[in-house]
Amino acid sequence: MIRQILRSSTAIKPLGRLIACLMLLVCSGRMLSAQVNDAGLWMSVSVEKKLTQKFAINVAEEFRMNENITELGTFFTDAGVSYKINKYFKCSANYRFTNKRRLDDSYSKRHRYYVDLTFRKKFKPIIFQLKTEFRGEYKDINSSDDGKVPSYYSVNKLTIKYDLQKKLQPYLYVEFFSPLKHPGHHLGVFMDQAKYCIGTEYVINRMHTLDFFYLFQKEYNVKDPLSEYVIGVGYSLNF
Repeated sequence: MIRQILRSSTAIKPLGRLIACLMLLVCSGRMLSAQVNDAGLWMSVSVEKKLTQKFAINVAEEFRMNENITELGTFFTDAGVSYKINKYFKCSANYRFTNKRRLDDSYSKRHRYYVDLTFRKKFKPIIFQLKTEFRGEYKDINSSDDGKVPSYYSVNKLTIKYDLQKKLQPYLYVEFFSPLKHPGHHLGVFMDQAKYCIGTEYVINRMHTLDFFYLFQKEYNVKDPLSEYVIGVGYSLNF
């Protein structure tokens, strides 16, 4: 059945090419022989409540296991508000409180604020989405010398989703992180981290959705770059 759909649908060909490119990027990341490799598991729960046709509030909790899925490396709470400008554009403002594990097994406390603008357009059956984000973050404000010096990033994310009009909605995305100001980092680089992800959403009903994905995350232009191979699962409630 799946083979027949793939053969008969010309619309899926662009998605197939994008998936092939994504897998090539992931494989090339493996061949670069990064100095540090790790396997992870990311688990999240998010809730979004529509206040009006344009305004919504959201809160999310996420847990990220690392060290080959043996310890809780990072966990955070994220909350924000979004505004739908029109049928193509949406903006949001958010705050995130993060606990990130240190080498001594204590946790670094981080405060992040960020704003983003998302463009979304559907070319049946493909959904194209581009998000650009500006973020600032403070790390260990009262317990480190540079705790009151924020780091700033520009983050750009391109998502392609194939809308099957059914329960499963496969997608892929690439996300690039560009430092604008970062204590201790050399800023003469375009990018110091990237994510390449492929996954699918399982729509239970109009309120409940599950998300399953595989993600490759790699650092660039830093000492001892880390490459992470992550499987993930998420649940979202929208009402």
